[in-house]
Amino acid sequence: MNRDSHALNRRGFLKVGLGAGAAMGVGLRAAFAQERPAWDARPANPASVKPVSIDMHTHWAPQRYTQAQVDMGRPAPANPFPLDFDLDQRVKWMNEHGVQMHVLTLSGGMPWQWATPEQGVRLAQIVNDAAVEAHAKYPDRFVAGIAMPVKDPAMALKELNRVAGKPGMRAVHLPNSMEQRDYLFEPAFEPIFARCQDLGYPLLFHPLDGEANFYSKRLATTPSVTNWLGFTFEHATTAIKFITTGTLDKFPRLEIVLPHGGGAFPFIFARVEHGFYHMGSAQLKTARPFHEYLRRFHYDYLNYDPDALRFLIGEVGSDRVVIGTDLFAARDVEYPNSFVEQLKLPAADTDRILRGNAKRLLHL
Repeated sequence: MNRDSHALNRRGFLKVGLGAGAAMGVGLRAAFAQERPAWDARPANPASVKPVSIDMHTHWAPQRYTQAQVDMGRPAPANPFPLDFDLDQRVKWMNEHGVQMHVLTLSGGMPWQWATPEQGVRLAQIVNDAAVEAHAKYPDRFVAGIAMPVKDPAMALKELNRVAGKPGMRAVHLPNSMEQRDYLFEPAFEPIFARCQDLGYPLLFHPLDGEANFYSKRLATTPSVTNWLGFTFEHATTAIKFITTGTLDKFPRLEIVLPHGGGAFPFIFARVEHGFYHMGSAQLKTARPFHEYLRRFHYDYLNYDPDALRFLIGEVGSDRVVIGTDLFAARDVEYPNSFVEQLKLPAADTDRILRGNAKRLLHL
């Protein structure tokens, strides 16, 4: 299906949606400036909310996994948040906030950076087995992104194969990089991409926490801005390298989901495209036009701004945007449906973003 086949393709969206949408956006900004920020949009009657959305960017930390880290000498969480591990409470929250299904993944505190290969295997096994159990208890509410000890690609592939096809396993979860090392694009990682493509598992990305994983100590200030800025740079870098390394061409059926609205990437599309073809002594040769690669990615909607989300949809199409609410403790977006609905998109586009695209990616 090409990018112009949807109700909100780029040209139509910009011509029709942004003409009226710009004025609407100003109105929304003014309204929310007086009441609450746009990401805190909520239904007029919260009691009427029904679970609809499929959330592809949400974290958890099973208690056995946390305890195993403590047993390995890591500090216990200072303030454990119940919804990170209590699935009964989590389902109650989902029902109250309009979410039908969570794709369970670890947070930026995932252990692959510090864990030895053997520790990494043990922790991945604990998380993945807990995810299978979560799906068995709540088959309509939880599926998972497979955790893998990526420091050792051979061990990671072995763990992927151990749980591939088990109930509830529908994706693979990966850090963007480790200590500024682009491990994803090293030859040893190619068999994992090949296996994920064969399985039809989308890759769900998330940056690792910690100063060592970002480009400059200038981000680790007080307060640290590694999350605010570093994460966004990570997604842009990962996406661009998937293109420039030829990885997307080598694996044409590989699906990739970038969280945090794709970070900085959507807002530098034109600059990167210009750089591909008009800057430098050796112009880049790609198998396809640059803009076609943008639709090889899916992007969650977590950019916190309705006008920014409107721009993203206009660039890549409504069929490339999914829900992603991130951390409960941070209260990132409490009512994901309401955040999307304030854009007043056509019903078909709203449905794609809330659940249709995720159903397609996860083969639900």
